Amino acid sequence: MIKKIFLIGNPNVGKSVVFSRMTGVQVEVSNYPGTTIDITKGFLKLGEEELEVIDLPGTYSLEPSSKAEEVAVSLLKKEPHDSFIVISVIDSTNLERNLYLTLQLIEEGLKLIVCLNMCDDMLHRGINIDIARLEELLGVPVISTCAVTGVGIKFLIDRIKDAKTGIKKGLNHKHLWEEIGRIVSAVQQLSHRHHTFRELLEDASVRPLSGFFIASGVLYLSFKIVRFIGEALINKVFDPFFFNIYHPLIEKLSYGLGREGFLHHLLIGDLISGKIDFKQSMGILTTAPYLELAMVLPYIIAFYFVLSILEDTGFLPRLAILLDNLFHHLGLHGYAIIPMLLGFGCNVPGILSTRILESRRERFIASVLISIGVPCVALQAMIFGILGGFSGFYVTSLYLVMFMVWIILGAILNRFLKGYSPEFIIEIPPYRLPPCKMLLTKLFIRIKGFIIEALPIVLLAVLVVNILIFFKAFDYVANIFSPIIQGLFGLPKETVTALTIGLIRKDVAAGMLIPLSLSPKQLFISVVLLSVSFPCVATFVVFLKELGWKALLASIAIMAIVGFSLGTILNLIIP
Repeated sequence: MIKKIFLIGNPNVGKSVVFSRMTGVQVEVSNYPGTTIDITKGFLKLGEEELEVIDLPGTYSLEPSSKAEEVAVSLLKKEPHDSFIVISVIDSTNLERNLYLTLQLIEEGLKLIVCLNMCDDMLHRGINIDIARLEELLGVPVISTCAVTGVGIKFLIDRIKDAKTGIKKGLNHKHLWEEIGRIVSAVQQLSHRHHTFRELLEDASVRPLSGFFIASGVLYLSFKIVRFIGEALINKVFDPFFFNIYHPLIEKLSYGLGREGFLHHLLIGDLISGKIDFKQSMGILTTAPYLELAMVLPYIIAFYFVLSILEDTGFLPRLAILLDNLFHHLGLHGYAIIPMLLGFGCNVPGILSTRILESRRERFIASVLISIGVPCVALQAMIFGILGGFSGFYVTSLYLVMFMVWIILGAILNRFLKGYSPEFIIEIPPYRLPPCKMLLTKLFIRIKGFIIEALPIVLLAVLVVNILIFFKAFDYVANIFSPIIQGLFGLPKETVTALTIGLIRKDVAAGMLIPLSLSPKQLFISVVLLSVSFPCVATFVVFLKELGWKALLASIAIMAIVGFSLGTILNLIIP
């Protein structure tokens, strides 16, 4: 009895959109055992039966060349063939390349349905495919779909019961391509037409000069949108909730606890001028939720919303092509821009996504650059909140300093680390309008993951900080390190507490700088030092899990050298 449906296909064929159309939004995302590769599962009601639908990682063939492809192939091979069917999702505008994987599936003797996706793009590009003839040559059902609009999805579901093994011909690698050529010649016809504006834009996006201006404009606009949405959510939604609804409740609790004592210190924190201050009180029920939900979460929502649009429109692969030459000087290739951009949201998924890079050397360089040179959105929210109050000059200068650290550190690592950076073949999809449902689903999953992961860490960090402050433990640490902090960095010894807490959670540490009445120069140096240190405990854990103890210790040593050097230099050159 068929219990599972596997969706398989090349990257960027719309497989995840097909999956979403078939299963809805009630999905489960989990790591494949022993890896950090995500496997997405959902369920499809077919008559009286409920079938499990599994969206496999994108793969070009059944001969894996990456960890994600290994996972996809292993999932197919470990299940009995009579317990599942496979839906091979094909980009109908790239029939020849996509048929390679489909013919391999047929040669494996798997029950198969071919989903000929992106039929709208196919027609726009002057491509005509004889679906009946293709079905005859393959020996399996072929259904034309446009998953973005939902065209053909119902017919695809209706024909699941018709899945069958195709016509096996015992072909090896070489002969597979010959057979693909014969099939394409028999079923596909091309008609002449002029380029559309979208296609002209696609071409311009990958040319060096025009692509640079387009990419600069897109990235500038993206960060402006992130800040606009983030600030709007703070001013219109989160601040009104905390100050108008939540604050009165906490005030009553504070009076109920007597406005002092150890428990009040833990839950409410210190009273600032006799009042609760969400930014400075440092209580588990005050500063902790306010930092994470009112100051950071709005920017998380905005960032992942914009990132999802860039991903689903097809812009990111073009950005990777444009940046390939620059990244080679850092020991990477252009596709490393994906982990870097994810790192701007949260360093943890940024480091996890370095698995798309092939060599351990590349993954180490990328992980170090993300950890030290890419401020996560939680820290960026604090950067805007702390430095933005003075002027945009300080914010711009900080990003410029971080970019210089990123470039110089990458070049040094590339120069002294042994090994080489292999090339990476990247698929460039056409520009598409992303479906709103997919955007919202992806946004929901990412925000949910952030809250589940980040909020407990913040609560724990504030709890630990409160206990240490109550027993004056940081005074002892501050006295030990004050000669370094004051002499090299020009900072008061009170900043030791914030810089130390930065190793647990950056947004909490940045929030602790606010009540210290630092000068603009001291605030700037403090935030830079926080930015070039590891962003949180979770990053340490993921770095250790992905690359091991030796790599983690090496990265900590690099971080210390960068931090001490940069803090000293800035103290000397800033008037």
